Amino acid sequence: MLLLVLDKRLMLITFCSLLLTCTPVPHSQFRVLNTAPEQQSNRINVTNHLRTTPRPADNTQYPIALGDVGPIKPLYAGNNRYPFSCDTVRSGLGQPLVDNQQALGTAVFRENPDGSLSNTVIGYSKDCLVPSTLRYFVVNLNGESEEITDSSSLDKHQFDSNQQLIRLEQGTINRHIYTIAMPIKKTEFNTWRTSSLWNKKLIYQFAGGVGIGFRQGKVNPKKLLKRRFGQLHNGYAVITSSANKTSYTYNMLLAEDTAWRVKKQFEALYGKPIYTVGIGGSGGGLAQYLIAQNSPSLIDAAIPLYSYPDMVSQTIYALDCDLINTYYHFKSDLANWDNSDKKRAIEGLNNAEIEHKSWFYTPINQFLTGKAFYRPKIYSECVHGYFGLSSLVNNPAQGFLKPLFSQSVNHQTNWSYWQDLALITQTPNAATSAPALWDNQGVQYGLNGLKQGSLSATEFLHLNYHIGGWKAQAEQRPEQLLFFPFVKTPIWLTQWSRHNIYVAGKKPAKRTVANLAAVRQAYRYGQVYLGFNSIPTIDIHHYLEDQLDMHHISTSFATRLRILKQQGHLKNHRIWIADKHYTPLNEAFSVIDKWLTTQQAPDDSSDRCFNKSGEIIAQGENVWHGDWNNQPAGACTKHFPIYTNSRIQAGGPFSGSIFKCQRIAVEKALANGVYAPIDMTPYLAELKRTFPDGVCDYDKPDLGNPFNVLNDKSDLPPLKSSQVAKSNGRS
Repeated sequence: MLLLVLDKRLMLITFCSLLLTCTPVPHSQFRVLNTAPEQQSNRINVTNHLRTTPRPADNTQYPIALGDVGPIKPLYAGNNRYPFSCDTVRSGLGQPLVDNQQALGTAVFRENPDGSLSNTVIGYSKDCLVPSTLRYFVVNLNGESEEITDSSSLDKHQFDSNQQLIRLEQGTINRHIYTIAMPIKKTEFNTWRTSSLWNKKLIYQFAGGVGIGFRQGKVNPKKLLKRRFGQLHNGYAVITSSANKTSYTYNMLLAEDTAWRVKKQFEALYGKPIYTVGIGGSGGGLAQYLIAQNSPSLIDAAIPLYSYPDMVSQTIYALDCDLINTYYHFKSDLANWDNSDKKRAIEGLNNAEIEHKSWFYTPINQFLTGKAFYRPKIYSECVHGYFGLSSLVNNPAQGFLKPLFSQSVNHQTNWSYWQDLALITQTPNAATSAPALWDNQGVQYGLNGLKQGSLSATEFLHLNYHIGGWKAQAEQRPEQLLFFPFVKTPIWLTQWSRHNIYVAGKKPAKRTVANLAAVRQAYRYGQVYLGFNSIPTIDIHHYLEDQLDMHHISTSFATRLRILKQQGHLKNHRIWIADKHYTPLNEAFSVIDKWLTTQQAPDDSSDRCFNKSGEIIAQGENVWHGDWNNQPAGACTKHFPIYTNSRIQAGGPFSGSIFKCQRIAVEKALANGVYAPIDMTPYLAELKRTFPDGVCDYDKPDLGNPFNVLNDKSDLPPLKSSQVAKSNGRS
């Protein structure tokens, strides 16, 4: 009874606290008032793979003139989706242009003579467009920048080797904000197409973060210029778009469509560069792998930082994390699992006695659920790296972007990463919620831990009976969050999103079954990295495993395994991992320059690892050998140990690319030695009860991959490295 009363009070407090966010929105936020109708546009028809599909001709007239607006509809990435939140003001570009009077999108206000905004609405903007314009910045060696608005401000600066004048062109292409940064001389101030300092080499800047669409995204000029000052000062030009920052969208088809158009704008202004090299971290790293695979001539080389093979296969194990923590905290004896070896046996990721803010939620949630109080000491990367990710990515009812939209828009929208991919994965006239690609049917969590003796048979069976899966998208409910005034971080009353996870009863907790048609569409439309690597690539990571950072290094080797499987060689792929205090970026640009100039991999491009002073610890072909390729540990692997993840610990491949496993009966798994050296015969009845649908057979390929020749259900021929569309988006 006490729990019921407390729960009602907490719900009331939560509701009242949420009202604090419903006060009138100041001009700076420009909340989206109403959702516009979907704007029809072409989506490329892929019958085999995006890589082998010619892109349509782009009839847009380039360059987009100053004062004009770039193309609004994508060339081949499908319809413009709404709602769509504007970020032009936050990018320093002013209010968007009025494009309707029907209150669709964001209100646009009349400006006062002093530049402030009045309360008079002059129209609305659904597409967040701004005309192309020029801006100028002086940047110094420390990356500090000052925007220059007139020649008198420019005269105050004495340009030397420590300063650089940069001309920025900004506007909108495909509704997203594009940026072209060109180093110029002082005499080129207030000119447009001059480029006397350009070395004829181009950088395409990609950026990371976890985004679910629905917004234009901002470009912070000062941040961009600080990040790329060294290269700009050496004569490189830099281009980018907010569509190429995964904080705003992980739709790689839209990202590619936009990147081609931004590059065409650049080339129309300045001519074709000698080469274009991509750079970017996390999501900006995986974007380079996917774009190089899907449209190989867009970039000529890649420097992915903190990368993953792709986002959709990262979710395979990332969405396991809250299932596992829900099991520890609410379905079992938490004290039993507060053990480093046991947690690693299940999760694979590193762990340590590093406290996380979620510790404060634990006693509250224990009290609400009637669990005995226990404060855990051991936290893993599942907590430090992935806390809240499932609610952002997988829960259409949550919507952490809600403050950007009106209440009516929030009620109409499904807020999930899957919805961002709906134009690719969803069939026409389908249900409102886009299909999820995630699946754990037949997954034997902790199987390797069982085989290695870290888990007992009883622990293994209890874990798999109770762990369950994620509820269907339409069944999920928002998190219960308790907000306090003037405090940014809410208290989670549904820790680990436990209310959206199936619970066991007389039968084992239900597992989640993926939509196979959607998985296959993701493969076909290039959202999954298959291992095509035809351009020079230096994959760089800081070693952050001791900090339990989500950017673990095992992802680089998952990518490498896919390349080896697809191409049979690593001619173009290098892995450099460094102490967190050193970043070998200058060396990478130098090596890439030699590689592209000579068309041969230079000797100093080999795999390597660096200490905190930048000295090379070891280099060469075998330095990264280890469990990932069934080889004795190399010199770099010994210095920087490689961890695994929950699906590898469940017996899955290190390459991490199985969305939907093929299953076999428990009896056959026993006969095939799946549990050896542990004899699980005495537990046959319990195994069958726990896995009524059978268990994963990871010797067989992914049911969702339409290109697997070993898959009897394959509907497409295998892709070959030589296969690529002739146009590559340039027609």
